[in-house]
Amino acid sequence: MTKQVKNKTIAVLCSGGDAPGMNAAIRAVTLASLHFNHRIIGFQHGYNGLIDNDYIELDEAKVRDIIHLGGTILKSGRSKEFLTQAGQAKAAENLNANNIDALIVIGGDGSFSGLLNLNKIYQGQLIGIPGTIDNDIDGTENTIGFATAVNTGLDAIDKIRDTADAFERIFLVEVMGRHSGFLALNVGIASAAEQVLTFESFTNPGKELRNISEHIHACREQRGLSSYIIVVAENLWPGGLDKLASDLKEYANIDSTPCVLGYIQRGGSPVAKDRILATKLSIAAISAINEGKHMVMTAESSGNVLFVDINDAIQHKKQVNGSLLTAQNSILDIAEIVKAHKL
Repeated sequence: MTKQVKNKTIAVLCSGGDAPGMNAAIRAVTLASLHFNHRIIGFQHGYNGLIDNDYIELDEAKVRDIIHLGGTILKSGRSKEFLTQAGQAKAAENLNANNIDALIVIGGDGSFSGLLNLNKIYQGQLIGIPGTIDNDIDGTENTIGFATAVNTGLDAIDKIRDTADAFERIFLVEVMGRHSGFLALNVGIASAAEQVLTFESFTNPGKELRNISEHIHACREQRGLSSYIIVVAENLWPGGLDKLASDLKEYANIDSTPCVLGYIQRGGSPVAKDRILATKLSIAAISAINEGKHMVMTAESSGNVLFVDINDAIQHKKQVNGSLLTAQNSILDIAEIVKAHKL
C-alpha cells in the first residue's frame, strides 16, 4: 500500500558529463514518484532545460525499457547561461511557474554547485544524486557510472594488451577522471598495468620521467622484450599523452604508443552494480523529499544509503584507496619481483 504523503510535483534533470546508469536513476525516480502519487517531469538538456522551460512528463511507459541504456533519455549539457544570475533567475522563475515542489539533479560537483546558486533564489527542495564516472564526489563510496567506466577501460586495455604482446610494444593509455585518480588506479590494477600514473602519487615531470624510464629499462633487462602498459590519468602529464611519449623518446630513447580512451568510457550499457546503485540512490532521493529534506545528496557507505550536505559533497577531499595505491607501487612492482627471483 502506498504511504500517504502530500502529493508534490517533482522535477529531475541530468547535468554535466553523462554516466552509465543515469537512465536507471531516471527510471527509479519516476517509479518511486508515481508510487507516492507525485507528479514527475523531466527537464531536458540539463540546466538549459530549466532556463528554456523544456520538459516532458514522465510516466511508467517512458521509463519502461531504459534501465540498460547508456546516456540519458533527458539528454545532458553544460549551461553557460546558468552560470549567470540572469540564467539562474530564469530557471527559478520556470520552476515556480510549473509549481515544482522539488528538483532532483543527477550529476557531479559542477552540477551540485549549480544547486548552491539556485538555493539562493528558489524556495523548493533541492536534492542531488551523484552521477559521474570520475567517482570524485565526497561522502559517497561510489558514484553512478564509475563501475561501468572501470569495466570499459579494462576491456579496452585487455585488447590493447593483445597488440602490445604481439609487437612487444610499450603503450601509454590515458583514462578519464578529470583531476581524480580513481579511474586510473582501478583500471590500472584490474588490467595488470606495469605502471599507473595518478595525481595521488605524481611529483613532478622530471622526477617521474626518470622513474618511468628506469622502470621500463629494468623490466626489459630482467624479462626481455614484452608488452608494457602504463595507465595515465588525464590532465596529469603537462602537454598530454603525446608529450609524454615524446619526452620518453628524447630522455631515454624509449619508443611508446599513446592511446587516449576518451569518451568511450562514458558510454555503454551500465553494469549491474551501477544499475543497482542508481536505483538505491534514486529511491532514497524521493524518500528525502517525502521527509522534507533539502540541499542533500543521496550517498552510499558500506552498502547503506545516507544523506550528505551538498556543501560537503563538493569539497574534493575524497582520496583513492591508499592500500591499493601502495600495493600498485610496491607489492605489485614487476621489475622488483622479477629481479628478486632471478638472484
